[in-house]
Amino acid sequence: MASLLDVIKAAGIDAVGASNPVNVMFGEILTISPLSVKVDQRFTLPADFLIVPESLTRYEVDLTHSHQYTDDGSSRTTATALTTKLIIRPGLKVGDKVLLLRVQGGQKFVILDKVVTT
Repeated sequence: MASLLDVIKAAGIDAVGASNPVNVMFGEILTISPLSVKVDQRFTLPADFLIVPESLTRYEVDLTHSHQYTDDGSSRTTATALTTKLIIRPGLKVGDKVLLLRVQGGQKFVILDKVVTT
């Protein structure tokens, strides 16, 4: 005979399974500003429903610089170097295929990552 604890555990597992706490879906970026994603050719999610992790945002670094130095008693400045920004992460672009996780309740969707073909 099952103990009360076993019955409670089984009921909890059944409840979580019935509510679909997480659902994996595929989507495609339709627009960037404002962000929107078309999901499985069925519906479009506006920015209010999307959670974007930092790893999928654009990140660039400005390394522009020049140096002052003294040569034979006169002060000089080097030419400006690295004038274009270095892109560390390009961020999301229109047409990118993405992997989405639907948060329990279906009101928010996490863009987990980009989907690429190799």
